[in-house]
Order: sequence, then C-alpha cells, then structure tokens
Amino acid sequence: MSRAAARRAAQSIRAAIAARGAARIVAATGASQFDFLEALTRAPGVDWPRVEMFHLDEYVGLPAAHPASFRRYLRERLIDKTGITRYHLLDAERDADATAARVGGELTRAPIDVAFVGIGENGHLAFNDPPADFDTDRPYLVVALDEACRRQQVGEGWFATIADVPSSAVSMSVRQILRAGEIICVVPDARKADAVRACFEGPVTPAAPASILRTHANTTVYLDRESARLLAPATRGDLIEDDQP
Repeated sequence: MSRAAARRAAQSIRAAIAARGAARIVAATGASQFDFLEALTRAPGVDWPRVEMFHLDEYVGLPAAHPASFRRYLRERLIDKTGITRYHLLDAERDADATAARVGGELTRAPIDVAFVGIGENGHLAFNDPPADFDTDRPYLVVALDEACRRQQVGEGWFATIADVPSSAVSMSVRQILRAGEIICVVPDARKADAVRACFEGPVTPAAPASILRTHANTTVYLDRESARLLAPATRGDLIEDDQP
C-alpha cells in the first residue's frame, strides 16, 4: 500500500516540476505515514530542492524537540532525508493564531499540487475532529482536540497518558485541503477500519470528516487489507490490488 502510494506521489511531484519548474506539496504525519514517507524519500528522479512543503497540523504549546512534535517528525522523516530547502513548519509553541495566519498566507500564495493526508480513528482529516467545520475559508485554524483523537495519540505511543496530550492544535482547514490539485490519502491498520467504513460508505457529513474526500475530483485513497476489512463487498469490489515492488 505505502509503496503504491509513494509511486503515485513521486509521479505527481515530478509532473508538477516538469510543468512549472517547482512543486508545492502538503505532508501528513503520524504513525500511519511512516512507511509511505520512507518509500517516498527513496523514490527515484524527484528533484527535491524544487519542492516547497507545508504540513497539515501541529500541537499547540508543544516544543519542537518533543518526540510527538510534527515539526521534528518532518525534519527527521522527510526534510533531512531529501534535502528539501523550502518548507513552512507550524510553530504553535507560543502564538498559535499568529502562526496560523502567517503560514496560511504563504500557503495560499499559489496552488498546492498534491496533498498527502491520512484518516484518524475518529474519522478526522488533519486535526479537524468531528463535527468538522466544512465551511471556514481560513487556510489554518486553531482547533480543540476531542478525547478520541487524544487517546489515539496515546495508543500510538506519542504520549504516556491522555493528560500529556495537548488539548488543541493548529490544523489545515477542510476546505483548504480540498483546494489541492490532487489528494493522496494513506490509511493502514485495522484500528482505522471503522473510520474507513463510516467515511466511505456513510453520508458525507462533518460527523465523519474524511467523508468530504469523496467530493474531490482527484483523490486516491490507499487502504491495506486490514483498514478495508469492514467495507461492504460492493465497495471492496472497486479496490485495486497492487503487488508491485
């Protein structure tokens, strides 16, 4: 799954660079993206110095050195491995609103070619927990994190207890994510199966935030067997098996 998604992502980046001389991307973080980013950083023929990177979200008040910091995550798993020189990290340690406004201004300066996203156990898209705001035009906003989201962070090992998880974050808005020319959504693991079913077989609703991806004309969702296991046979019939190296 991750290799297939990385092949598509690299192809899209190379195509943007070939067409315009540069590519603008949005990178996702979290445990679900480990293998995808590892495969992407190894993809051949990507001129990474021509890539400008933004990211989806960051905890409010969390130092960059903290193991759960998404700034640290992206430096270690993407920036340092590829040599990307143009990147915009969300420093929400002190003034989250100012960071949201500043990075949002840079983000909207030109179109995003491709955005990488995941889906949370509660169906969240970025840190837009249910019920997500489908209407705001702000590129980034400060959001409250619900208990299910915070428990997921403990379950993935980023924090020792739920009390350690920040209660708010800076998140790219839903409408801003949908402005990307292409969206690549990577969702592994059985613990995401309920959210996958709710988002792709239920109604498009703020109660299942990632369901909004179904309204985007150029989104591909990459599932593994475990995350897809609760989908109905009719839905599973549309799945593409990919065993390429």
